[in-house]
Amino acid sequence: MVSKELEKLLLLAKNKSSEGRARLVENITDLFLSNEGRLSEHERALMSDILGKLVGQVEADIRKELASSLAITGTELPDIVKMLASDEIEIARPLLEKSALLKDPDLIEIIRMRTDEHRMAIAMRDDVSEQVSNALVEYGGEDVIETLLNNHDTTISKRAMEYLVAESRRVDRFQEPLLQRSDLPGDLAYRMYWWVSAALRKRILSDYEVDPLVFEQAVRRAANTVLVDQGDEQSAYVRAQKLVRRMAENGELTIQFLVNALRQQRVAVFVAGLAELGGINFRTAWRIFSDKGGESFAILAKAVGVDRNQFTSIYLLVVQAREGGAAKSPGVLKDILALFDSTSEANAKGALQVWQRDSAYQEAIEELERVG
Repeated sequence: MVSKELEKLLLLAKNKSSEGRARLVENITDLFLSNEGRLSEHERALMSDILGKLVGQVEADIRKELASSLAITGTELPDIVKMLASDEIEIARPLLEKSALLKDPDLIEIIRMRTDEHRMAIAMRDDVSEQVSNALVEYGGEDVIETLLNNHDTTISKRAMEYLVAESRRVDRFQEPLLQRSDLPGDLAYRMYWWVSAALRKRILSDYEVDPLVFEQAVRRAANTVLVDQGDEQSAYVRAQKLVRRMAENGELTIQFLVNALRQQRVAVFVAGLAELGGINFRTAWRIFSDKGGESFAILAKAVGVDRNQFTSIYLLVVQAREGGAAKSPGVLKDILALFDSTSEANAKGALQVWQRDSAYQEAIEELERVG
């Protein structure tokens, strides 16, 4: 039986007409349909080996038709599927996107050895595993990675996600797909806060929660030290922190005191007080104070217990101190106030601790200063 079937396939392979090509593909797939039971396991293995040699000799358009047919029927020809999946992309694409006969090792080998077009097709598969995703991130270009991020049937490891979040500072097109993923951890979302657009900042603050309890009290307090320029022990920053810490120990450090300090243009005292109340270091508080977007200051204010009435006046004073009296439009004030209202105190505290603890925060700010 095998020899007859093979002879028939060889004759069809020599037939260059469109009808002959169509019949070749039909005969190959029909011969191997498992529900027909036409071949024994031994015969199937033998024919698969012979067919592999035949497929390597036929024209590209025949291989393309065969690949499409195999992708649709799911015919049990794993060796042939692997061969065609490594072929040029127009032949390989339907198998790379759909075939369940391609296992993770097969896909990873193709990712390593073939083109970004092949990787793109793999990134579009259903249920992409963590191992395959890691390979796509390692070997794929920006188009491949963006496709992977937009495919919500993929599993991406925490390590790969951390890498992509860091890359999103450089590659803007990764930012929105990352923030649309349900598996992006909150702490990684808050890392991105410092380099994304205002609209994406709002998404981070509204969609992601960070539990401040996950951050150890000892780490938080140990980090609450002043970074002094050139080690000057008499700097305004050190004096300001000594003052507010003493007031905090005596129970005298209040929001109203900080408002008065800001009115008197004692900016270092104001920032040091916010740092003390927020459990963050001076540098983190200063960077938040200096952030012109205003959203991060709204988070800091909510975290330290500023009420709604106080916030508007404090925010206007901060803008005046920071920007020399430049007025903010009513629309900007409305947006910042809406953000303040919609953010919970617990989430605000969690955000502060992410920014404080995460070294990526400082790197992001320094990068912004270099390109600003």
